[in-house]
Amino acid sequence: MSAEIVTVTRGLSPLILSMPHPGTGVPPEVAAQLNARGKLVEDTDWHMRQLYGFAAPFQPTLVEAQLSRFVIDLNRDPAGISLYPGQATTELVPSTTFDGAPIWQTAPDANEIERRKAAYFQPYHTALAAEIARVKAEHGYCVLWDCHSIKSVIPRLFEGTLPTLNLGTNSGQSCAGSIEAAAVTAMAGQPLTQIANGRFKGGWITRHYGRPAERVHALQMEIALSAYLSEETAPWTFDAPKAAALQTALSAIIAAALDAAKTLERSRS
Repeated sequence: MSAEIVTVTRGLSPLILSMPHPGTGVPPEVAAQLNARGKLVEDTDWHMRQLYGFAAPFQPTLVEAQLSRFVIDLNRDPAGISLYPGQATTELVPSTTFDGAPIWQTAPDANEIERRKAAYFQPYHTALAAEIARVKAEHGYCVLWDCHSIKSVIPRLFEGTLPTLNLGTNSGQSCAGSIEAAAVTAMAGQPLTQIANGRFKGGWITRHYGRPAERVHALQMEIALSAYLSEETAPWTFDAPKAAALQTALSAIIAAALDAAKTLERSRS
């Protein structure tokens, strides 16, 4: 696999942290097609690795994309099917920002989209699938935590201000019920605004890989950028004091999910 597309850092636990959108890299041939707005790659999930630095004691495996979601969105259905029918969203290869601003001088055609799927989408998912298989083989099960963040106010996508914590389990289908319940209970104990399976129920990664009957439990956490950045515009500055409360909350929620998964596996043995 190319380090320019995906970086894998193997851990020792059943936990995998998937980060499909922190990358800002754009291959030259793609950059040449972007307009000035597109070259800002503003819809990045900023500072994900730094934010999740607290998770080191969990000894997770980290699968991290290096390219911008404007190149191709690794959390969309590769068949181009909308994850949220009837609601505004962005495509496999986005045509606009979340706010609806066009990002291309020359929009990619069907052939170009297919090329990007093979060159950039598939390597990430090959790596992620391989790590899920490895972790499951080593531990008997896997907890996949899909890491995301987004601006807290995007009228095109949702009304008002997004809660800080947005947990998604594809409405309970992507993980065991006991794991979802543990995560929701732990989240409820945090002094942050929150919702489970609200506007963001989990993207393609959560829905595709979450197979609780096969002992792969997937949860998505979408976080409002306002919870850990100084501003939700460039230069997208990480605010460590502000992030501390968020990191404490995320640690508690992940720990609860992992404990529930371990308990479930013990009951099966």
